[in-house]
Amino acid sequence: MQELPFFEESLETEPGKIRKSRAQKRREKFKGSGEKGTALFPKPNNQLEFDVPSDLGALQRSDPTLKPWFEKVTEVEGASQGQASCLADTVYLIKGGILYQRKGKCEAVALPQQFRDKVMDLGHSIPWAGHMAFHKTLNRISSRFVWPGMYVQVSEFCRSCEKCQLTSGKGVARAQLQPLPIIETPFERLGMDIVGPLERSSTGHRYILVICDYATRFPEAFPLRSIKARHIANCLLQLFSRVGIPREILTDCGTNFLSKLLQQVYKLLGIKGLKTTPYHPQTDGLVERYNQTLKSMLRKFVSDTGADWDQWLPYLLFAYREVPQVSTGFSPFELLYGRQVRGPLDLLKDCWEESKAEGENIAAYVITMRERLEKMASLMQDNMKAAQKHQKTWYDQKARDRVFLPGQKVLLLLPTSDNKLLTKWHGPYEIVRQVSKVTYELNMPERVKKYQTFHVNLLKEFHSRQEPVYQLLVRSVKDEEVTEKFFPTNSQVCASVDLSHLSPTEQADIKPLVDPQLFRETPGFTSLVQHKIRVKEDAPVRQKSYRIPERLVPVLQKEIKLMLDLGIIEVSSSEWCSPIVLVPKKDDTLRFCIDFRYLNAVSKFDPYPMPRVDDLLERVGSARYITTLDLCKGYWQVA
Repeated sequence: MQELPFFEESLETEPGKIRKSRAQKRREKFKGSGEKGTALFPKPNNQLEFDVPSDLGALQRSDPTLKPWFEKVTEVEGASQGQASCLADTVYLIKGGILYQRKGKCEAVALPQQFRDKVMDLGHSIPWAGHMAFHKTLNRISSRFVWPGMYVQVSEFCRSCEKCQLTSGKGVARAQLQPLPIIETPFERLGMDIVGPLERSSTGHRYILVICDYATRFPEAFPLRSIKARHIANCLLQLFSRVGIPREILTDCGTNFLSKLLQQVYKLLGIKGLKTTPYHPQTDGLVERYNQTLKSMLRKFVSDTGADWDQWLPYLLFAYREVPQVSTGFSPFELLYGRQVRGPLDLLKDCWEESKAEGENIAAYVITMRERLEKMASLMQDNMKAAQKHQKTWYDQKARDRVFLPGQKVLLLLPTSDNKLLTKWHGPYEIVRQVSKVTYELNMPERVKKYQTFHVNLLKEFHSRQEPVYQLLVRSVKDEEVTEKFFPTNSQVCASVDLSHLSPTEQADIKPLVDPQLFRETPGFTSLVQHKIRVKEDAPVRQKSYRIPERLVPVLQKEIKLMLDLGIIEVSSSEWCSPIVLVPKKDDTLRFCIDFRYLNAVSKFDPYPMPRVDDLLERVGSARYITTLDLCKGYWQVA
C-alpha cells in the first residue's frame, strides 16, 4: 500500500464559495438536505485499509474451497510434481508456500474465502476501481486473484451493487401495449393537457389548453394567460355549451387538473375524472401527439418574435380538422357533422364549376345525414380496431411482461433533474399491490404522499446484496419497561438468581461464584472512576427550569428524597443546572429524567474509540461461556 501515489499525504484545499442554481436550492429545501456546519469538501473514506494476513499459505490450506486445487498442483517451488493433462490450459503451482493458478502467461493468487468480498469491493466499488461493469471488473480481479466460482460471485456482486443500480443508464424492457377502449359517441371521453409556457403573446397569453375528443379526434385549443383551475373551468364550460357534457375527462397529474375546484365541477356535472400515472404521458397519447403537431405547425407561421402565436390558432385548428385522421380514416369535422367542411380549395372549385345547390327536404336531409353518420361510425370503428392491432403488433416486438409481487423491492425512474451526473433511479421502494396489469402501488415513506401508483415501465427490480450471517447465542428476556419498578425498594432481601436454564452440574459450579450482594434490587455504585465533562469556553451556564404540574410535585419530592437516601444524588451548589422532566411509562409510573441536551451541545467532543463488533466476535469465538454486565439501574450507577 505504501507504493501507492499520495499514500499518507494530506492534501490541503482552500474552501471556496459553492454556487448553486435555483433548482438545486429548491430541491434541498424540499428534501431538507441542507446541513449547517459540515465541511465543504469531505474526504472520502479510505477503502484500502484492512488487515493484510502475514501467512497467506496457511490460510489457503485451511480453506476447504481450495482443497481441490491443491490436489491438482503439478509444480512445487519449481520442481515438477505429478503429470499435467495435455488438454488442460490451467496449471496449479506453489511458489513461496502460496498457491497460484497459471493460465497462459498470467499467474494469479488463489484467494481464501474470507478475503473475497474485500477483493471484489476493491476491484469494483472504490474510486480507483470506478464501479466498472462486470466484464471489466472480472478482468481486473482475475489478473491478480482467482478462486472457485469466481465468475458467478463477481457477477452477483456487480449486479447487486446499489450505486450501479441507481445510476445505471440502461433502460428496462417496456411492457406490452394496452389499447384504450374505442369510444363510439362523440365527446363522451375527452383528453386534456396544457402546452407551455410559451413566448408571451401580444395579448398576454402564455399557455394553450388542448382538448381532444377520443371518438372523432376533434381538437379544441384555448389560449390562456394563466393555468389556474378557474381559467380551465371557464374554458370547459364554453366547450360544454357547444358539444354537451362528456362522461369522462382524462388528464395528467397536474395540480390544476386535480384541484378541488375542478373536482367540484366534475361532481356537479356528473363527469368522471381520470388521470394518468406519474411520468407516463403515453396513457393520454392522443393529446400528447396532437400537442407535437400543433407546436410544429405554429413554428412555421409565427413571427420572429413569436408574439403572435395565439392569432394563428383558429386557422391551424381548421387545417387539422379538415384532413382525414390516420387511425379513423375520416376527418374530425366529417365524423362530427357528417359532411365535409367547406374550405379555401372548395371556394376555388366552386368558382370554376359554378354549380347550383339543389333544394332538399329537411326530413330527407336528416334521414340521409343519420344514415351517413351511422355508416361512417361503423367504418371508423373498423379502422380504429385495425390501427390499434397494427400499433400493438409493432410496439410489442421489443416488449415483454414483467410481474412484481407485493413486498418486492424495486427502483423507480424519476426524471426530476436535468443534471446528467445525478441519479435517475430512486429507491428502493416496496411494492404494496398490483393495481392493474401494468401499474403498481409503491410505499414511499420519505414522501408526503406515502402510497403512489406508477407504470411498470418506470420500475426495475432491486437486487439486494446478502450480508454475512453471524450466529449468536442469545436467551429471551422479558420486557423491562413493563415489569420493572422505576425506583428501587427499601427491601434488603437479596433476589434469588434464576439458574434453571443451566444443567444441574453447571448450576453447582456457578452457585459458589454468585455473590448475593451483586444480585439485589437496591443499586450500588463505585467511585473508582469518575467522568469529567469538559465544556466549551464562554458557554452560558444557567438554564430556565421547566414548570412541573402541581399534582406531580409531591411525587417529585418523594423521589428526590428516596434518591438522596440511597446516595444516588447529592446536594450541589454548582452554577450549572438542568431542568427536570417527568416522563410517563407504560405501567403508569413516572420516569425521573434530566434534560441534558444543552449540556451535550456545549460539551467538548470526547472521541472514545468503540470496539468493533467483528473483533469482539473473534475474541469470544472460542469461549465456552459468555458473561454480560447487567446493571440494575444503569443510568444511576454511572458516575
